[in-house]
Amino acid sequence: MSIGVNVPRKDGQSKVNGQAAYVDDLSFDGMLYGVTLRSQIPHGKIRAIQFDPKFDWSSVVVVDHSDIPGQNIVTLIQRDQPFLAAQLIRHVNEPILLIAATSRKKAMEARTRIEIIVDELPSVTNLEKAATGVRLYGEDNLFKEIHIEKGDLPRGFAEADYIVERTYKTGLQEQMYIEPQGVIAVPGKDRISIYGSLQCPHYVVKALLPLLSFSHPDQVQVIQMVTGGGFGGKEEYPNLLAGHAALLAMKSECPVKMVYDRAEDILATTKRHPSIIRHKTGLKSDGTLTALAIEIDFDGGAYATLSEVVLSRGCIHAAGPYRCENIDIVGRAWATNNPPNGAFRGFGAPQTCFALERQIDLVAKTLGIDPLEVRRRNAMEPGDSTATGQVLTESVATHKCLEQAVKASDYIRKRSEYSKLLPKARIRRGIGLSLFFHGSGFTGDGENRIRGRAGLQVTPDGFIEILTSSTDIGQGTETIFAQMVAEELGIPVDLCRNAGVDTNRVPDSGPTVASRTCMIVGDLVRSAAAQLREDLIKWLAELENCNAEQITLVGGCFLLSGQRVASFQDLAKRACSEGGPASASKTYVQPEGLEWDEKTYQGQAYPVFSWGCDVAEVEIDLDTYEISVTRFTAAQDVGKAIHPVMVMGQIEGGSLQAIGYATMEEVLQKNGWIENHRMTNCLIPTALDAPAFETHIIEEPFSGGPFGAKGVGELPTDGGAPAVAAAIDHATGQRFDEIPVTPEKIELALNP
Repeated sequence: MSIGVNVPRKDGQSKVNGQAAYVDDLSFDGMLYGVTLRSQIPHGKIRAIQFDPKFDWSSVVVVDHSDIPGQNIVTLIQRDQPFLAAQLIRHVNEPILLIAATSRKKAMEARTRIEIIVDELPSVTNLEKAATGVRLYGEDNLFKEIHIEKGDLPRGFAEADYIVERTYKTGLQEQMYIEPQGVIAVPGKDRISIYGSLQCPHYVVKALLPLLSFSHPDQVQVIQMVTGGGFGGKEEYPNLLAGHAALLAMKSECPVKMVYDRAEDILATTKRHPSIIRHKTGLKSDGTLTALAIEIDFDGGAYATLSEVVLSRGCIHAAGPYRCENIDIVGRAWATNNPPNGAFRGFGAPQTCFALERQIDLVAKTLGIDPLEVRRRNAMEPGDSTATGQVLTESVATHKCLEQAVKASDYIRKRSEYSKLLPKARIRRGIGLSLFFHGSGFTGDGENRIRGRAGLQVTPDGFIEILTSSTDIGQGTETIFAQMVAEELGIPVDLCRNAGVDTNRVPDSGPTVASRTCMIVGDLVRSAAAQLREDLIKWLAELENCNAEQITLVGGCFLLSGQRVASFQDLAKRACSEGGPASASKTYVQPEGLEWDEKTYQGQAYPVFSWGCDVAEVEIDLDTYEISVTRFTAAQDVGKAIHPVMVMGQIEGGSLQAIGYATMEEVLQKNGWIENHRMTNCLIPTALDAPAFETHIIEEPFSGGPFGAKGVGELPTDGGAPAVAAAIDHATGQRFDEIPVTPEKIELALNP
């Protein structure tokens, strides 16, 4: 058995002993070092570029927009972002020029000898003014507007005994992966090789083809190096950085390394979208929801990047895991002169989940009912339908997660006990909870459009090599894929290897995003293993002149009528050398009955949802207003835990990010500038800030996932922030509807 077993991580030893090679560990003969010259204003026209005549410009390579051999547009959903600004500057720190030299120090010195002369234009950097400010995009500054309707909203409000309204706000959040953005571009004859720290290698291929005026995908080779985290921040941004390094490499005819320092990484790269979310809720006196009207605004920044699909997921999750027959959701992603925002773990759902869960707490307070009871009465069950009309048929663990978290945390007793201590204690204690879900895989028919592929290859030494473009960015992809193959073939995990990600060698499995790697690509890997197993048995039956039904594969050995014929490894070696079955591959096929209307946002948004309940406990020091999250109980349904320890790591890591989102991760932006762009002042939780975690894995299997597994990567980031905010409310007696909730905000609320 390999599934559900905590086998050693495939990448563990090399990372522990220092052998793992990250992009900045690589060096090539004649390699140059690239840097970027960026804009210093949020909006303006480039009038002139002046080069210091006292500097030796022959010692460096300079690239501007006129050096681009193809199209100066980053290929993504909307083609609106240039690789290099030509005439118009749209945001602070927009790339204008690229410089490469034999040392980073020399390249940085050259950068200081260039002056960009600009005519500044009026700008809009406030989301609340995006609709009425300067026209930046189209006729209305809207990147995307989405409308989801269910039932009859006016009727729902007419049936309500109470109507509750409130506005909620969330801010920027920086991914703060441990390894900054970095790539190396190595030029060849009519081709380029990119070595990078990235999540989506085939995105980079698709972006560089039109930039470099290449016609065939094989002309762009992308190799993923060991990657120190991504959290969405290395989904689309490496397209831009890889393009910059490639332009310098093609012009200089030398390898070029571009690795950001932490300040540049924070200043220039995408972040979680800030949001303003307005709720109007109709409810009966017993807490039953009759109507949900939700209006969502996201700050997309200067270019569209992935805002359209981030908004999409945010809207679909906005009504949460609650039964309500009358729903109206309007979502908008706006253009501003802030740096572009993009993917971040959770992908729009953490913002809308925060707003909804805070609204549910307000509903409970309005009615004088405990927040737990409101959730119990409204939580979805099989047969209920979501905001898009998707009827839930299987793997629905709402109540299991809720009751497990409540029991394990002793929520009911602590809620009562902490309430009694509230008026007189200097150290205030509070407890709060949240209930949430997250769709696994791409929205709607996205998986069908991508049609991801995965394969297996038998090696001459009898091992199985796993071929996918799914990147391991710390979540354990290499390990769980090996476990799935080993389980399906009935062989030891040690016989399974990962080929590594090289786009010239492995198939396009789709991007490593959307909680899809384990469930979608993992099932392709499992299916390929089942195919290889069947093919090897048929081939062995031909060799033994018997029926295939007489042969079984058990414990790494082929048995004929119960008698050992060959070990798996020996037969695999023979198949490889004698032309037998030595490979298998699978392509995604959309399940029958999955229907989705992209125009109306009606139908099955996701194949399945994962579910969770978080309970957070806090202490507030009324002398310093310091917030300490002391305990965090999570009960989260993942279908089947392929590797339980890594699943717990995902839940606890994502929950800590959510705790930071709620309490301390405040990215300060003024006129488009990020003012706290160092790790000394752009804070994230450390081990000292981590609470005592109690994590419960709930397994409600999904028939469409490998061995019942669903996605887990994004789910943990959705529920932590509202649970912490609810606990702070409970401790202080004040409501906080905007995150992060900092000590300064608590002091102001308690001492108005």
